[in-house]
Amino acid sequence: MNENLTGKNASSEGYFILLGFSHWPHLEVVLFVLILMFYLMTLIGNLFIIVLSYLDAHLHTPMYFFLSNLSFLDLCYTTSSIPQLLVNLWGPEKTISYAGCMTQLYFALALGTTECVLLVVMSYDRYAAVCRPLHYTVLMSPRFCHLLAVASWVSGFTNSALHSSFTFWVPLCGHRQVDHFFCEVPALLRLSCVDTRANELTLLITSSIFVFIPLILILSSYVAIARTVLRLQSSTRLQRLFGTCGAHLMVVSLFFIPILCIYLQPPSGSSQEQGKFIALFYTVVTPSLNPLIYTLRNKDVRGAVRRLVGQERPVHS
Repeated sequence: MNENLTGKNASSEGYFILLGFSHWPHLEVVLFVLILMFYLMTLIGNLFIIVLSYLDAHLHTPMYFFLSNLSFLDLCYTTSSIPQLLVNLWGPEKTISYAGCMTQLYFALALGTTECVLLVVMSYDRYAAVCRPLHYTVLMSPRFCHLLAVASWVSGFTNSALHSSFTFWVPLCGHRQVDHFFCEVPALLRLSCVDTRANELTLLITSSIFVFIPLILILSSYVAIARTVLRLQSSTRLQRLFGTCGAHLMVVSLFFIPILCIYLQPPSGSSQEQGKFIALFYTVVTPSLNPLIYTLRNKDVRGAVRRLVGQERPVHS
């Protein structure tokens, strides 16, 4: 391990040491370049969706309203941990202040939970559009869409407040080396010298509520969508529906599968190291791929881009 990590005053109450990928020092430069590339893709891609959805009136629909929420959410989610990770990968110092660590823990957990709920809301929107087309405008009224979005954000930040407050009160003993690349609840609980079973039980219960239940609801909605789609006679409409719903299912898979892998694997030294790379996938890779998944082969987005570019061209008489 890097001598700078062990030589640092790890027992200082003002700082934590994020070990991150220091066990593989030869990988840190490669990881820095790759993560920076994915982070820039995340910023550009998600900002593109937000701006385009705002500027083009044809995209002022529930689907793109929720997609803009997801893009903004991904921007915040990656920014809560990636800049700190890039700083730690670039230099020998791996420290983060106590306040910075607790802030990172709160926002990373809040935004991750919000995304779980928001993906359920987006699946309900697709269910209403496909299975209840005649009632869609009534079911997904602007007021109701805003309420669903607010409920997603409030539930995420409320859940995080619960865990963060419990974690704040856990006494941390001995070293301050967090065996992860960002501050998360399980990694900080491992630093405690008291019984944390109550914290772990609370984490398990809320994880079931905000991970397993959303996943079941999403899959149920797409089973209903699949049944409706298979009864359609129009091949063009069928392809359009599969394209839209397929994109959402791909995003759901990229987000939920890595999270399930982390929570289902038994705790061990090797699983902790694997967990870092799995967490790297859903905190870095998935948010950068979401804009590509939703915009590639999307006629609405291509049309919006053409209209936007067309407005900027000079009009010839």
